[in-house]
Amino acid sequence: MNTSPIPPESDLLHWEDFPAGAMRDCGSTLVSREAVLDFARQFDPQPFHVDDEAAKNSLFGGLAASGWHTCSMAMRLMCDAYLLRSTSLGSPGIDELRWLKPVHPGDRLRLRMTVLAARPMRSKPDVGLVQSQWELFNQHDDCVLSMKGWGMFKRRAPGAEGPEAGAQP
Repeated sequence: MNTSPIPPESDLLHWEDFPAGAMRDCGSTLVSREAVLDFARQFDPQPFHVDDEAAKNSLFGGLAASGWHTCSMAMRLMCDAYLLRSTSLGSPGIDELRWLKPVHPGDRLRLRMTVLAARPMRSKPDVGLVQSQWELFNQHDDCVLSMKGWGMFKRRAPGAEGPEAGAQP
């Protein structure tokens, strides 16, 4: 978990640091049985997420994480990899979300982010839009989740060069 102090804005990633085509490895996380059960009990208590016997007899063949839990794990990896050290202004939403394979306790998930497009916001010239695709892979390199969406980031002032200007995110 990222608990370091917030760096000065000049050290943060800005819109300019997310050029189209850039790829970023966003780290990995181990899926625990306790986390699967805790999330499902609170937010998605379908039998295949909370009951071993029901899960064994389901299409998943065993206890499976909620797709929403899988999205949450991807979001945490994004935050730790780059969002918490960026000028992120949030997101207008997700355009596409696919749960491609079940996620089971014991799986190790790793996230890859690819910038698909980047453009200045027409209505707010100090803000840039970044369209990204996030792919979450398990330990067998199977893609278990794919999302496409937009993020909003502050742009650098004209002529301002931060330490990571032009760097790959």
